Amino acid sequence: MSAPRVFRVGIAGLGTVGAGVLRLVRANAGAIAQRAGRRVEIVAVSARDRRRDRGPDLAAALAELRWHDDPLELATDPEIDVVAELIGGADGVAKDLVEASLARGRPVVTANKALLARHGGALGRLAAERGASIAFEASVAGGIPVIKALREGLGANRFSRISGILNGTCNFVLSQMRATGDAFETVLAEAQARGYAEADPTLDIDGWDAAHKLAVLAAEGFGIPVDLDSVYVEGIRHISPLDIEYADELGYRIKLLGTAARTARGIEQRVHPTMVPESEPLALVDGVDNAVVIEGDAMPRLVLQGPGAGAGPTASAVVADLIDLAQGRRLPSFAAGPEPGLAAVSIAEHAGPCYVRLMVLDQPGVIADVAAELRNERVSMEAMIQRRNHPGNAVPVVLTTHPAQEAALRRALARIGQLGTILEPPRMIRIAP
Repeated sequence: MSAPRVFRVGIAGLGTVGAGVLRLVRANAGAIAQRAGRRVEIVAVSARDRRRDRGPDLAAALAELRWHDDPLELATDPEIDVVAELIGGADGVAKDLVEASLARGRPVVTANKALLARHGGALGRLAAERGASIAFEASVAGGIPVIKALREGLGANRFSRISGILNGTCNFVLSQMRATGDAFETVLAEAQARGYAEADPTLDIDGWDAAHKLAVLAAEGFGIPVDLDSVYVEGIRHISPLDIEYADELGYRIKLLGTAARTARGIEQRVHPTMVPESEPLALVDGVDNAVVIEGDAMPRLVLQGPGAGAGPTASAVVADLIDLAQGRRLPSFAAGPEPGLAAVSIAEHAGPCYVRLMVLDQPGVIADVAAELRNERVSMEAMIQRRNHPGNAVPVVLTTHPAQEAALRRALARIGQLGTILEPPRMIRIAP
């Protein structure tokens, strides 16, 4: 009986992840072959700069591989069985390469959450039409096998909620603000100096990186179309040391959470800072780690935690998909979900408790005016903290609410912000249930 044919991989992109995949496949070739049932080899690559120094450990390996100056040539190379798209970006050459590969019936492995969040539905339909697979474990939460958990280990469940810390940069910033008491701008600069944040950190700190990942998770978990436009997105720029101090006093930790939840009206998808009770597992995840909590009917809760980025963890997820494909598994795509017809629910329809911080003039009647506006929208206060020792005539007032409809609370806060005794726009942070 002849040995199984080698599973031949072409890599597009030799940045942190692409180089990590090449190193991992070479270093663990024996274990990978044992699990895949045949050898998995990188046989061709494409990168913008062939002459770039990628380290002495890769120099010899790269010299043995076929190079394609145009990454689209990987889609038509007859000596390749699968394309690993590790270029990144929602459009451009990454999208062109994935489309060209799938159109030829060639499977694709990608870590590209932006591409999937914008075009996952169309790519899934193309894959289904051509009998190909698009595998994307590495697109969400780095090395944490959350896609496999949803698809395989928990495949019998009807999920009620998927939530998590999906961006390591934001988690580091919020963790460090709590540890040091420093302002957002100071800690962000430290994150950039350590290499945890990009020179332009907008995608991370404004919540869009987490939103891309959440759109993928929601589609996989609930069988809905990949729909980034239905994700409510709010970042962490407005979080102050004062908010973190009050969160501690109230028994919470502030985390940027991505949450997809089943409601009576459909599926909520939202990314925003959240007050998480300090007894909850997500509250204890600090630094650049990611974590995901999955809640189903048969398996009430599963918590997955680990590195959300980096060469090793992300390469581990890419190679896991390569092993599946080498075994001959046809991985399902976004083309059709098990529960079609679930509507997207607007953030305005969300109902839950909230934290509100106000900066008010220290004079009689202020709290009564605030309470009246909340009462007019049927928003009930649960607790209030007012400090008298704040410098100057401005006094911070913090209140928490019982569960209230988002639209009603927003209307109340808009009117509260117009009161002459309110010195800056009210700050609201939702509280995890």
